[in-house]
Amino acid sequence: MKVDGKHFRSIWRERDGWSVGAIDQRRLPHEFVIARLTSCEDAAVAIRDMLVRGAPLIGATAAYGMALAMREDSSDAGLKRAYETLVVARPTAINLKWALDEMRTALAPIDPLERAEAAYARADEIVEQDVEINRGIAGNGLALIEAIAAKKPGETVNVLTHCNAGWLATVDWGTATAPIYLAHERGIKVHVWVDETRPRNQGASLTAWELGHHGVPHTVIPDNTGGHLMQHGMVDLAIVGTDRVAANGDVCNKIGTYLKALAAHDNGVPFYVALPSPTIDFAVNDGIRDIPIEQRSGVEVTDMTGRTADGRLETVRIVPENSPVANYAFDVTPARLVTGLITERGVLKPDRAALAAAFPERVTATAK
Repeated sequence: MKVDGKHFRSIWRERDGWSVGAIDQRRLPHEFVIARLTSCEDAAVAIRDMLVRGAPLIGATAAYGMALAMREDSSDAGLKRAYETLVVARPTAINLKWALDEMRTALAPIDPLERAEAAYARADEIVEQDVEINRGIAGNGLALIEAIAAKKPGETVNVLTHCNAGWLATVDWGTATAPIYLAHERGIKVHVWVDETRPRNQGASLTAWELGHHGVPHTVIPDNTGGHLMQHGMVDLAIVGTDRVAANGDVCNKIGTYLKALAAHDNGVPFYVALPSPTIDFAVNDGIRDIPIEQRSGVEVTDMTGRTADGRLETVRIVPENSPVANYAFDVTPARLVTGLITERGVLKPDRAALAAAFPERVTATAK
């Protein structure tokens, strides 16, 4: 994707061949800053502190974190230590564990002296795989937008999205935004309603930033506006991303997604979830019961950072000093509220049979 006409990815290997560059998403939208990761601990902190975020990007960062660790200590103990350091960085996004399992499987059988080179090679493969998967999601989701556009020729297709499932949440293209970017490039008139997505405001800060810099028409809305728009026919479809999809089709995504799905269901608005196959967790049979929901610091709720009129970045408290807060980072949308799952292998029904038929190798790998 592009930032003011220049192509960027969210993460990459630097020119020195070993360190890792990443866009520091904590600084957006007011500052565009590149961070340099030089150790496994750097990668773990980047994931935990949300310098990088989004399930696919978390997985890619973890893979490079393993490579950085092998550069420092490629022994069996070093491999185990790196895995254990990274796997606990954030609990909800299944791509983290998937990427680490892939890295460990590739590295454990080989000579420790060969592990560093092999680790970078496998991490690069995971990164490129993510890009190709998201291109597939783009094409399959495009058909949905094209079908709506055909029914209202000359009019704009209005898409509602929640949080940031754009290219900043992946290596490139994004998941929920991938079909939108492709539709925009194909000349389809498309407009995106961008939920601000409290408490970290990933929609307002990140989705709006990337759509704007790529030239896609969009409007930022408060989180509670979506239902009103749907009631008045102002949303043609909703497309969101996900951090984990259970085997039964339940979808775990940023807190507030469930409420959007309820509103869409009540108003007959198609509600789609875009996901790469590594986000499917065939080991979880009931998303509401079994997916661990991360609870983050209350400071994310009590404090907000923004730019003042004179250009300074300031953090202010918006909650009374003595008021307790809760900060659940994710919720789970039951499969019954999901119209379809947009994957690299097609738009699937949100159920076990469809997921297993499309990705039998994932079922087999989980069973081992």
